[in-house]
Amino acid sequence: MTVETTGRVGELLAEHAELEAQLADPAVHADAGRARSLARRYAELGRVVTAHGAWRAAVDDLEAGRSLAAEDSAFAEEVPALEAAAEDAAEHLRRVLVPRDPDDDRDVILEVKAGEGGEESALFAADLLRMYLRYAERLGWRTELISATESDLGGYKDVAVAVKARGSAGSGGSADAGPFARLKFEGGVHRVQRVPVTESAGRIHTSAVGVLVLPEAEEVEVAIDPNDLRIDVYRSSGPGGQSVNTTDSAVRITHVPTGTVASCQNEKSQLQNREQAMRILRARLHAAAQEAADASASAVRRSQVRTVDRSERIRTYNYPENRVSDHRTGYKAHNLDQVLDGELDPVVQSCLDADASARLDAATTSTAPSP
Repeated sequence: MTVETTGRVGELLAEHAELEAQLADPAVHADAGRARSLARRYAELGRVVTAHGAWRAAVDDLEAGRSLAAEDSAFAEEVPALEAAAEDAAEHLRRVLVPRDPDDDRDVILEVKAGEGGEESALFAADLLRMYLRYAERLGWRTELISATESDLGGYKDVAVAVKARGSAGSGGSADAGPFARLKFEGGVHRVQRVPVTESAGRIHTSAVGVLVLPEAEEVEVAIDPNDLRIDVYRSSGPGGQSVNTTDSAVRITHVPTGTVASCQNEKSQLQNREQAMRILRARLHAAAQEAADASASAVRRSQVRTVDRSERIRTYNYPENRVSDHRTGYKAHNLDQVLDGELDPVVQSCLDADASARLDAATTSTAPSP
């Protein structure tokens, strides 16, 4: 196989070299937002540079092996292995060239919302939140509670957390390390089948919880006109609507042009709640803008929650059988207790593999090594 370096690969290698020169210019770093954007793209293209270098070395080794075999038959037995290595390197380069979701390197805001099932749904929302927090801990990610509304029995009617990669992956770190790259497949309706703590007859109930995963946007990346915002303040409330605050510190922000709403009541001051609500609002507006700009990149977002209905599920957690099933990939395992303890990798990997396969199938021949 050969790769036409004057085509798609050549363009990407040239872009990588240009970005390297720009990032070496101190003037670029005077604009922090631009520098972060360039660094993210540079890190992504670094995968192409590395894969292309490995492919080029494998091809050189193969050519040298064939030349030696032509002169001395003793080297001929090494040629098949060199051919296989070149094929593998070309396939890896082809996979790397498949367009990635531009938000993969970002940190995320993850929201869990109770749906059908009442109090039982709220309790399972708390179980899912705990699962994600433990998964983040296993991967060395940092988490931050942004907002939460508790239910009477200690569950969550809704809760939002920020998940951040250590080492600032969202600012140009490892191309594979961004929380959004792995957590975006969690967006959707999660169904649970178990005997609720409120069930006296021991009957199994089915409830649903919605999960939304939004890539967190920097303030400089999402331009919001203050005149487009309607800001309402109110008193924070606890389970059952009981007031827990004697001042109007809770904040609800509405982006009037789009009708997008974000609220927060967990912080002690109105200013802090406003800042947290703005973080959620920016993430929601960024996700909406990305979806409108690139329909193919929004395929995962379109699969996320529309209504928290039991029929629109992406995954089922069956307690009596200790089973977890992902309905998009066909993944099934009887280790629900471990999954809920944060051992999510096998489930997530099934989604990553399915996504990679779909992207490979959709990739054009211009982005792949050609014979």
